[in-house]
This record gives sequence, C-alpha cells and structure tokens, in this order.
Amino acid sequence: MTSTQPNKPLRSVAAAAALVLAVAAGGAGAQTTGGKNFEPVVGQAGKDVIWVPTPPMLVERMLRMAQVSPQDVVIDLGSGDGRIAITAARDFKARSYGLEFNPDMVALSQREAEKAGVAGRATFVQADIYKSDFSNANVLTMYLLPHINLDMRPIILKMKPGTRVVSHQFNMGDWAPDEIADFSGRSAYLWVVPAKVDGKWAVEGGGSAPAFTFAFKQEYQRISGSAGPGPISFGLREPALWGDRIRFSFVDDQGRSREVTGIVNGNTISGELRTNGGAPAQFTARRTGD
Repeated sequence: MTSTQPNKPLRSVAAAAALVLAVAAGGAGAQTTGGKNFEPVVGQAGKDVIWVPTPPMLVERMLRMAQVSPQDVVIDLGSGDGRIAITAARDFKARSYGLEFNPDMVALSQREAEKAGVAGRATFVQADIYKSDFSNANVLTMYLLPHINLDMRPIILKMKPGTRVVSHQFNMGDWAPDEIADFSGRSAYLWVVPAKVDGKWAVEGGGSAPAFTFAFKQEYQRISGSAGPGPISFGLREPALWGDRIRFSFVDDQGRSREVTGIVNGNTISGELRTNGGAPAQFTARRTGD
C-alpha cells in the first residue's frame, strides 16, 4: 500500500519506463532522500496512504488467483518495495511493472529486483497511478484504499475483457468479486474484467445454427436476458459471463434445450449452439442495438 496523487491525464507505462531508464542513464531525475541506505518502515506516511507490505504467502496467493503465466504482463499499482512485481517475474516468469510514487521505494525495488535476478523482467517506474496508462496489463494487482479502488474502477472496467484484477484487503464497492481468498484475517479479491454485452443481438443467417435473437441486461459480470424471435421470448437459464466468454441456455417453443457458448469480441459473439445436447452448430451474432 502506497501513495497516489489526484486525477490527471494518463501516461503509458511503457513510455514512463523508457523515461525512467533515459533519466537514469543521464544521471538526473526525481530526488531521493534515503539513497542506498533507505529502509522502509511499516506505517510510514505516503501522500494518501501509509505503507503496509503484503505478506509473501498472500502475494503468492494473489498471483495464483490471477493464474499468472509467462505470457502475462503484470502491473502493480502502488508497488511499494516491489515484492509483488518481483514475485510475478521470479516465480511466475511474467513481465511485470511496478508503479510507485515514492522514488526511494522505486530505487529499493530496483535493487531488490537485481538481487532476485529479475531486473530484466521486473521494471519499476516513479509514477502517479492516476496519470498512468496501465491498459496493457493482463493482470493488475493493488493494495490501495477503498476510495482509490473506486477511483480506479471506471478505468479498470474499460480494460481488455479477461484482464484479471487482484486487490489486497479492499473491494470495489458494488462490483462483486469473482473470488475471495482469506489469509490470517486478510482478504484478497479477484475480478475478471467483463466484456460489454448489454443490448440486443441477432444470429446471422447462412450457417447451420437457427436464427435467434438475444437480449442481455448487464451489471458488471452479472447478466440476464432472453432469446427469441417471435411473440414469445425465452428466459435464459444460468447465464454466465467470464471475461470475454459467455454461456447460457434456454428452452425454445418446441421444448428443445438450447445451449450456447461463445466468445465476445466487441459487437460480435462467435460460438457454438447445441440442441438437446447434440452436435454443435457454429454461429455468429452481432449487436443490433441497446
């Protein structure tokens, strides 16, 4: 948990990292107060919060909840001493970035990354999270405060569907988590950024799937809706949205069970429709309105 600043225009993580490296090479940059002798103290004041480190076992659990892999880019908001980003790079082989406002913490994190042998995969940037564009992350981690989580929520919801977000201790208000882990009185929360499916959709003709229309109502990852066409709409059974993956079933006007699974890509859903558990028929549906 560490400090932030008020809301200002965004700057990309990659650009910020390049700037930090260029400044370091030129021998200039943000002034530190502790240098190589700096040692963080639990409870030390930041701009908006105090610094409290996440226990190593909870760090590991957070990254496992997010199913971090070598293909992921992990960005830690308010990275403190760098332990989450370093663990992601060392133990999960991910590319990781830590965004931290305190330059002493940034320098400490860089030294710790070198000790851990991951300086090439874990990068630390002196940055304000309100200014930074972290949209290239596959996994976002944070230990901030409830009101800061809520500040971040609209930005996070615009990230790529399927992005995994893990928060130590604090939730996202009425955006219910997809998973909660408890560890010695501390909690970790996982969310998967949902695709936007709210609205009306129509299955395109010409394929082996029958022509249907779907209508979804959405609140974060929770969805409800109906299928058609015709004067009767069929309520959806067990509709589920996990990132860009959607699943639901319904019973048509002939009493046949229809099971639908698909991938959402903007205004298109592509997937399979099974009738009474039979062979799948490929379909593509397009959004036709709100």
